[in-house]
Amino acid sequence: MSRDNQQSSRPTSIGGQALIEGVMMKGPKEVAIAVRTPDSGITVKKEAVSGITQKLGINKIPFLRGGLALIDSMVLGVKSLTYSAELLDEAGQEDSEPDAFEKFMKKIFKDKATDVLMYFSVFLALMLSVGIFILGPTFLVSLLRRFTESRLLLNLIEGIVRLSIFIIYVSLISRLEDMRRVFQYHGAEHKAIYCYEHGEELTVENTRKYSTLHPRCGTSFLFIVMMVSMILFSLIGWPNLLVRVVSRLALLPIVAGISYEIIRFAGKSTSPIMALVSYPGMMMQRLTTVEPDDSQIEVAIAALKGVLVENKEDADW
Repeated sequence: MSRDNQQSSRPTSIGGQALIEGVMMKGPKEVAIAVRTPDSGITVKKEAVSGITQKLGINKIPFLRGGLALIDSMVLGVKSLTYSAELLDEAGQEDSEPDAFEKFMKKIFKDKATDVLMYFSVFLALMLSVGIFILGPTFLVSLLRRFTESRLLLNLIEGIVRLSIFIIYVSLISRLEDMRRVFQYHGAEHKAIYCYEHGEELTVENTRKYSTLHPRCGTSFLFIVMMVSMILFSLIGWPNLLVRVVSRLALLPIVAGISYEIIRFAGKSTSPIMALVSYPGMMMQRLTTVEPDDSQIEVAIAALKGVLVENKEDADW
């Protein structure tokens, strides 16, 4: 029996990410990375939560925290993926010599070389995402200006183009065979969180029955970003190309902030309205989650147990 978005007896802000043969969970105090090793064991690595929002003390300030939380999530995601890949690589073969680029980075940045590479990767990912999903549709739709002067229509078409690109991108990614196991761990992550939220003991049997679709998923967040951007960008009208580009870049932190609060609220709300808001994003998750096997659920449970706090006042809500 699948349970999608029923009322939770234990709402939480714990979230996670699927890794290579593993799951990362982030709680209010700690981050735990659980990876299934080639010998069928489970390695769990724990560390304290850190990031821009914590350092600036704005992790509890609504709307302001959204944009920086997104950057924190991307940095943590890249770091966790790198760890899982390196762990499996070390388990499967002997240490290899660093290549010329790695030697150069270590020579220049010393012990900070790994961090520099990680943040540079996040920067490139952000620039690529902004170019494809934000600026790309603006340039494309500007070609239609010769056919219509309706600002409302042009903004609507831009939003539809942006959403279409996102759906096509997710659909193509979901077809990659190598991504199937990652998507299975994604589904296991959601199931484990659901089990905890419903107050059940974290066992494979209890966890297995829950849905792979969760309203606080990153896929749903990105879908909401698309919808919020469509609304906010339309308020500016349709000025010249330079102003459109600058205004969309300037509004990105606001779009992220609003989307972040919506996704957090959706995770604890039983309102029919929020269920309707969450529905399209959850349907998109059918492309990014796959039913996991019991061994993958075990990994997700191990990661989740690593971030649980005993005192209710330690939770984020």
